[in-house]
Amino acid sequence: MQNRLSDRKMQEIDFRTDILPLKDKLFRLALRITFDREEAEDIVQETLIRVWNKREEWHKIESIEAFCLTIAKNLAIDRNEKKDAQTVELTTETGIMPDASSPHEDLVNKEQMQLIHRLINALPERQRIIVQLRDMEGKSYKEIADVLDLTEEQVKVNLFRARQKVKQKFIGIDSYGL
Repeated sequence: MQNRLSDRKMQEIDFRTDILPLKDKLFRLALRITFDREEAEDIVQETLIRVWNKREEWHKIESIEAFCLTIAKNLAIDRNEKKDAQTVELTTETGIMPDASSPHEDLVNKEQMQLIHRLINALPERQRIIVQLRDMEGKSYKEIADVLDLTEEQVKVNLFRARQKVKQKFIGIDSYGL
């Protein structure tokens, strides 16, 4: 009976439908940590290989997404530490721009988005990862806590502090050009 239950749970997770669609999230997380597109792509590949190699244990995993994100995070941090953490700016190809705006407003909005991304990139690593997972990936506090091996309270505190830092620096730069 237990074996059939395990087999059924194991079949519930399908690499093609449950894990491969996570590759974009894994890439964004790895890129946020390493600031290197090629490195992030390698990390995604390595993550997928490691997850595949653990396929016999999938039935034991509560959240396959959290499991994948944890592997990607750990690989990215390990590689980052080995490379002496380069400071390359993460940029966005697309920003959220209002449709009925003037070219001047578009430029101002684009510059503000670039500034926000620079400020996020300047955050300490843990805060940067939390902002990425919460504000850009839409993860719950519990999911982030599981990925980073923190309590939900620690996630909330780090997220609050990160947002405050970005907000304060943004206001200082936007208001006074500092």
